[in-house]
Amino acid sequence: MQRTMTQIIPEIKNITFITLGSAILACGVAFFLLPGEIATGGTPGMGMLLHFLTDISTGISMLLINIPLLIAGVKFIDSRFALRTIYSMVVTSIMVDLLTTYINFPSIKSILLSTIYGGTCVGLGVGLVLKGNASAGGTTIIARIVATFTHVKPAQVVLIIDAFIVLAAGAILQDMEKMLWAMLSIYATTQVIDKVLTMAVPEKIVHIVSDQADLIGKKINQKMDRDGTILSGHNLINQRDKRLLFVVVGARRIPQLKSIVLETDPQALMIVMEAQEMTGSSKRNHRS
Repeated sequence: MQRTMTQIIPEIKNITFITLGSAILACGVAFFLLPGEIATGGTPGMGMLLHFLTDISTGISMLLINIPLLIAGVKFIDSRFALRTIYSMVVTSIMVDLLTTYINFPSIKSILLSTIYGGTCVGLGVGLVLKGNASAGGTTIIARIVATFTHVKPAQVVLIIDAFIVLAAGAILQDMEKMLWAMLSIYATTQVIDKVLTMAVPEKIVHIVSDQADLIGKKINQKMDRDGTILSGHNLINQRDKRLLFVVVGARRIPQLKSIVLETDPQALMIVMEAQEMTGSSKRNHRS
């Protein structure tokens, strides 16, 4: 019984993520991108292009595109992943058509707002679907197939497909500005997906090279309640020992850290990098 529950609970969590993500994705397409004729990436974008060319609704167009892609790639993906993906495709397609048909959403005159909010909704939706261990469309399946038989990376395949969608949208609508807006929308989408998958970590990775690394480390530990790691090394010509201090701090505490470092060693080299994803703790009571 306990084993069964440990299998069911994660699946319920996956379905919740997928349902919520599919709904948000559909809202982005139906309320912002479709009324503004701004294409997005992936199969939602291809569905919009088919809708612009024919009288077929966007939701049905997305299904017509997704189904053959899923059938073609069924041998390349896990069966549970495939079932979740089918669920996501169906929910998204149905909701896009229901929202466009039955919800009288206020008209948005600003194409900038439509682009940003549409891209953000699509990115948030796709990110949640991915967190539910599913795919929001068939382009990722195409990417897997191509990557299996070639040396092209999946991310590059998706980028090529999105570029084709943007160019096709510009040609169909005969509007260069709409093509540029579509590029901005896709950029917003990818940024939000990245933030959703990495939980938007507001931390910074800081590398400090200094002859006073031990003293700087003690001050950081005392004044900022942070732990870190000190690494030993040499300069490029192996003439002098170097000490590298590695520490993770909140973005808003960078000025305080910089002040501590420069007060201790004005010649110190300090490099600040993004922490894309982090687990565990970097506080003083945790050994880094």
